[in-house]
Amino acid sequence: MERVWYVAYGSNLALERFSCYLYGGRPRGGARVYPGCRDRTSPQRTAAVTVPGGLVFAGASKVWGGGSAFYNAAAPKQLAGRAYLVTLDQLADVAAQEMWREPGGAYARELVALVPEVAELHSLGAGRYETVVRLGELDGLPMFTVTHGTVADLAPVAPTASYLHWIATGLIEAHGWGLAQVVDYLHAAPGVQLGWTPGALLSALDGDAGRGR
Repeated sequence: MERVWYVAYGSNLALERFSCYLYGGRPRGGARVYPGCRDRTSPQRTAAVTVPGGLVFAGASKVWGGGSAFYNAAAPKQLAGRAYLVTLDQLADVAAQEMWREPGGAYARELVALVPEVAELHSLGAGRYETVVRLGELDGLPMFTVTHGTVADLAPVAPTASYLHWIATGLIEAHGWGLAQVVDYLHAAPGVQLGWTPGALLSALDGDAGRGR
């Protein structure tokens, strides 16, 4: 298994933001500098995907403040994602960085050995993104994402404007949605309603567009 699809559903939906995981750097509005993957080759392809499950915001993001995005496979909804065709080592290095661990370190090596055997999901630990989920196949290659193993037990927390900006940017890039559809999708995710009305969300994201973000 040399190449796999990494499916992003949070801020990594936006290619500019995901590039920090691949090449290193700090995303605009974020509080962290990423080391990047050992292999800094660009994804061979990207594709918009929709899979069963839902988006939820919970916990506390060290990069953006507010709630972090998680995938809840049990939610009776549809998740809008963006699939990046990367190497297995790149997938492992992205997942390691999600957990503030070293690319190519013990966690990444464990993930490389594990992923080919994952049929549905497997938890490597209790951390925020230590559960690997297989989301089926695209063009004959498996799709994977990472999430929290017991996401349904997490208390929803409102995300920040800067975090939502990147998610909205990625949804528009990948799926071609308009702002109204983005607002409907995001506001339906648990956690968002705790800090945002649809009008306030639309104003914040529209303001981003007006500033060229």
